Amino acid sequence: MNREDIGDTEHAATEPADTLAIPPLPEDRSLLVLDDDKPFLHRLARAMEARGFVVTQCETVAEGLAALENRPPAFAIVDMRLEDGNGLDVIEKLKEARPDARGIILTGYGNIATAVTAVKLGAFDYLAKPADADEIYHALMATSIEKPDAQENPMSADRVRWEHIQRVFESCDRNVSETARRLNMHRRTLQRILAKRAPR
Repeated sequence: MNREDIGDTEHAATEPADTLAIPPLPEDRSLLVLDDDKPFLHRLARAMEARGFVVTQCETVAEGLAALENRPPAFAIVDMRLEDGNGLDVIEKLKEARPDARGIILTGYGNIATAVTAVKLGAFDYLAKPADADEIYHALMATSIEKPDAQENPMSADRVRWEHIQRVFESCDRNVSETARRLNMHRRTLQRILAKRAPR
């Protein structure tokens, strides 16, 4: 090996790993959105259509797998926990059918173990709910999103929890029983929280 070859090897070794790991952006904008939360599914689908995607909506793992067989999409936004199974199965099949696809896993049950599993099975990124359309779009595109500067007086942990409960409550059309089910919380406990003023 001559000196020039050594120089090329050293240059390659210092190349940032993250710049090499990102797959190229698929050419088409076909998108599968899979979520069993109907209001969220429809809102997200409309938001992504407004951003130029051609969206296929599914509510079950079975529907998602069937959609992949017909025409594997370039992009996918998949909820992890669904009534008939796990969204990771859809991500795995998507990567088998279309290796260049970018699939995002969404879940309200986020932890490091499931994040690692999602990536191993082919997920392009992993976002915890609640995630808005901007966050999801930038994750799909692998672009940065401008975030506001840290506040001098950020919300307390109690206030963040209260805000999350309120968002879920509204998404359930203010149905206490359904909200309690989704939050894995006793109905009476939820009623007491909703009756109180917002914490500071």
